[in-house]
Amino acid sequence: MARMSEPSTAPAAPHRAGFACFVGRPNAGKSTLTNALVGQKVAITSNRPQTTRHTVRGIVHRPEAQLILVDTPGLHKPRTLLGERLNDVVRATWAEVDVIGFCLPADQKIGPGDRFIAKELAGIKRTPKVAIVTKTDLVDSKRLAEQLMAIDALGRELGFEWAEIVPVSAVEGKQVSLLADLLVPLLPESPQLYPEGDLTDEPEQVMVAELIREAALEGVRDELPHSIAVVVEEMNPREGRPADKPLLDIHANLFIERSSQKGIVIGPKGQRLKDVGTKSRRQIEALLGTPVFLDLHVKIAKDWQRDPKQLRRLGF
Repeated sequence: MARMSEPSTAPAAPHRAGFACFVGRPNAGKSTLTNALVGQKVAITSNRPQTTRHTVRGIVHRPEAQLILVDTPGLHKPRTLLGERLNDVVRATWAEVDVIGFCLPADQKIGPGDRFIAKELAGIKRTPKVAIVTKTDLVDSKRLAEQLMAIDALGRELGFEWAEIVPVSAVEGKQVSLLADLLVPLLPESPQLYPEGDLTDEPEQVMVAELIREAALEGVRDELPHSIAVVVEEMNPREGRPADKPLLDIHANLFIERSSQKGIVIGPKGQRLKDVGTKSRRQIEALLGTPVFLDLHVKIAKDWQRDPKQLRRLGF
């Protein structure tokens, strides 16, 4: 008697979940890449170096995996107490993640800043390291090939091997999902660590503060971005509004270090601060999905980057 073939019972691939962080010198494209992978704006991006201060986690949900991205501040040779604290944050993060992505822009030769980071990475033995060549839309194929070879040589020179070397363009969306495909197998087997709809576990107030700070940095070309900190003092639904017409009141302070910077941030006749309010309000409304009334004030916190008490008060 002919036997019926048994249905195939090949085990499904195990679900993976874990943490990846992108490192690289300031302005290497880490935040833009995080946003492209998650598909929604979660990390602040600016074309000024040194803008990411909070560890923003973006979460990539897939049927077979959950990739949690930790966006650390750029590691750099510190000049202030804030700089040292930021570097400590970076190293602590590296020690806790499952995979490290080292971002190197395709359009810039490997420099001392990159070597400084690569040497630090060489000291972290167990964590797999993926080299991500960012901004590939800015170079031709010959220049890209040279950069890929230089990065391969850098790892060998420092005594480690890259788990992968991946060229991407976050701006054009090229190879971004391939990068996720390559990061996922490097994660441990694990059930989901976050609910399906979550894109970031940053408290909303922190994200709102970051959006305001991003808008404030945009017009201020002649000042270090470090000298602006934003604290959201209050975020409350306006009382007495009908359920179908909610309004969220947000009161936030922009802290600068010197009174001479106040005029720069406020602008002639208050126009720049007004523009900052308009731009960040649109972004906040898109993030929270509700109309917002935004009240911004500029305050002076003298030399806050060098003062441990003030750093604590401003959340560092």
